[in-house]
Amino acid sequence: MFRSLHMKLVIILILLIVSVMAIMGTFLVNSVGSYYLNDFETQIENVMTENNYETYRSLEQAAQESDAPERIMEILSAFVGRLGIDSYRTYAVLDGNGTFLTGDNGALASELTRTPNILTAIGGEVGAANTTIDSYMDYAIPLGKDDDGEPKYIVYFFDDKRETRDLSWNFFGIVVKAMTFGLLVAVLLSFLLSKTITTPIENIRTRAQMVAAGDFSHRLDIQSNDEIGELTATFNHMADRLHDTLEEIQGERDKLGTIFLHMTDGVTAFNAEGKLIHMNPTAENLLGATFQEDAHFNDVFEGIDAPTPIAAGEQGFVQMELERMGRTLSVLFAPYGENERGIIAVIHDITEQRKLDEARREFIANVSHELRTPLTNVKSYTETLIDAAGELPTDTEVKFLSVIAGETDRMTRIVKDLLTLSKLDCGKMDLHFHRFSMQHMVESVYNAMVLEAGNNGLELTLNIQGKMPDMNGDRERLEQVVINILSNAVKYTPSGGHIVLSAARRDEGHVMIRVKDDGMGIPKDDIPRLFERFYRVDKARSRAKGGSGLGLAIAKEMVEAHRGTIYLESQLDEGTTVTVVLPTNLPADQDGMV
Repeated sequence: MFRSLHMKLVIILILLIVSVMAIMGTFLVNSVGSYYLNDFETQIENVMTENNYETYRSLEQAAQESDAPERIMEILSAFVGRLGIDSYRTYAVLDGNGTFLTGDNGALASELTRTPNILTAIGGEVGAANTTIDSYMDYAIPLGKDDDGEPKYIVYFFDDKRETRDLSWNFFGIVVKAMTFGLLVAVLLSFLLSKTITTPIENIRTRAQMVAAGDFSHRLDIQSNDEIGELTATFNHMADRLHDTLEEIQGERDKLGTIFLHMTDGVTAFNAEGKLIHMNPTAENLLGATFQEDAHFNDVFEGIDAPTPIAAGEQGFVQMELERMGRTLSVLFAPYGENERGIIAVIHDITEQRKLDEARREFIANVSHELRTPLTNVKSYTETLIDAAGELPTDTEVKFLSVIAGETDRMTRIVKDLLTLSKLDCGKMDLHFHRFSMQHMVESVYNAMVLEAGNNGLELTLNIQGKMPDMNGDRERLEQVVINILSNAVKYTPSGGHIVLSAARRDEGHVMIRVKDDGMGIPKDDIPRLFERFYRVDKARSRAKGGSGLGLAIAKEMVEAHRGTIYLESQLDEGTTVTVVLPTNLPADQDGMV
C-alpha cells in the first residue's frame, strides 16, 4: 500500500499539516499560561512600585507598628481590584518564619506550605520565581527587620491557577476540534495535490517502458510549466537523443577503426587463446613487429607470459615496462568482453618521460645540495652565537653575523634564480618588448659592473664597434643576461686579469654582444654542459665565489626567448669568450608570457 508514490505523498502531506497544527495548538495553549503568569507578577509589581515605591514604604512603616498585621492588611485592601484578588487569588500576612498570621481567605492558613518563594522571602529577598508548569503562582515580599536583621513579616500572594486551567482546557478543546476538522481537510487536499504530481509521473513511466521496448514514435504532452512539465520536456528530449544516439552507434563503430589506425599509442588485442586479432601501425612501430593472423601473445611480447588474472578474465589491469629497440615502453594489459574474453594491450612510449624524470630528480638533488651548505653554515654560526652569547668579542660576533648575512644573500640569489627559471619553464615570465638603444644598454651594463670588477682587481674594458642599431626587446631582461655573463667573468678571473665587453652589428638584422676574459678557462669536456642548471666546472671554487650555477642557464633561456643564440668558447688557462647574437627586427608588440 505504501510503496506507491501517491500514498507516500498523501501521508507526508497529512503528517506535515497535522504537525504544524499540533505545534500551533501547543504554542497557543502555553501562551495562555504565560500570559496569566506575567499578568500575576505585573499586577503585584505595579502596586508595589506605584508613586516611586510609596506603597512599599507604607507597608514598611506599618510593619513597625504594634498592630502590624492588621495595618498591612488594611493597606493591601485598598488595592484588591488592582491586585486581581478574587476567589482564585488571595493574599495574607506571614510572620518572619512563614507562619500564617492573617489574610483575606482563612482557608489559606491550613493549606499554606513553605514554598520556594516563601523561603526566599524568609532569607530577606523577594520571592517571585514561577513557571508555567507549576500548579500555582505565588509572590512573597519581606517587610521590616528585627534586631537580628531578619524579616519581621512577609506579604504573601497566592493564586491556585484554577482560572488559568479552566481557560486552557476550553482553549484546548477548541484547538482539538480545529485540528480534527483540519485533518479531514488535509486528507482531502493531500489526495488531490498528490494526484497532480503522480499522474504525470505515471505517464512518464509508461512512456519509458515503451522507449525501452524500442518504440520512439510517441511523445508526452506537456500540461504544466512547473518541475513536472520540465521533467516531461526533458524526457521527450532524452527519447529524441536516445533515438539519434542509436542511429549514430554504427557510425561510431566505423570511426573506431580509423582512430585505432592513427592513435599515437600502440594498441594490440588478443582473444582468450592468446591469438593476435588486432594491431595498429603505432604498435607495429613501437614493438618492431607486423600484424600476422597466426601470431600469438608470446610472439608479440617475447619473454612475457600473459598476465594470469587477465588471461582468466578477471577484472583489473596489469601495467609493466619493456625495453624495445632502445625505447622504454609502458604497456597496460586489461581484460575485455564477457562471453568472448581476451586481452587488450595499450603501449605508450615513455622514453622522453623517463629522461625528464631523471632530469627532475637530478635537479631536485642539485637544489637540495646548493641550499644545504648555506643552511648548515647559518645554523652553525647561529648556534655558536647563541651558545656563547655575551662571551665572544664584538669583532668575532660581527664576523659571524657577516657570514650569516652572506649565506642568506646566497640562498636568496639561488631562490630568485630558481623562481626566474620556474617562470620561464611554466611560460609565466613577462616580457615587455619595446624599442631601445642597444648601445645605451651595453654602456649601462658596463657602468654597473666596472666598479665590481675594479674591487676584484680586474680591468673591465668597453669596446663598441661602430654605431649600434636600435632593437626591439625586453631591455631589463637582456641587461640581466649580460650582467650574469660579466658576473661569471669577474668571479672566475684571477686578480690582475682583463675582461673585455664588446658589442657590434653582426649583419643587417642582428647584433652581437661578447664578453671575453683571460681567466682560468674551462676544460673542453665541460663546455657542452655549461648551460645546464647547477652545472659547475669547479664546484668548490664556484661555491666559494657565491655562485648558484644558474646564471648561464637563465641567460640561455632569456636569449632564446628573444629568438637569439648564445655560445661559449674557452681554452684552459687562457680564458673564456661568451657570445650572444640577437635579432634587431623582432615585432614591438611581443609583450606577454614566455
